[in-house]
Amino acid sequence: MIEFQVDGMSCGHCVKAVTQALKEADPHALVVVNLAEHTVEVESASDRSLLAAALTEAGYPPK
Repeated sequence: MIEFQVDGMSCGHCVKAVTQALKEADPHALVVVNLAEHTVEVESASDRSLLAAALTEAGYPPK
């Protein structure tokens, strides 16, 4: 499980955009977004840096 802190998320649209970006990077990824905590958990075989790059490209750079 890979966890990211994504402070830029504030609404349902953000959740959808983050989930879509990660699914584009790895269609088999399991994505769990906690909007209140600003965290994203991803179960994926992809590399953390690839997933972080996908988030950054979508406008939600992780810490």
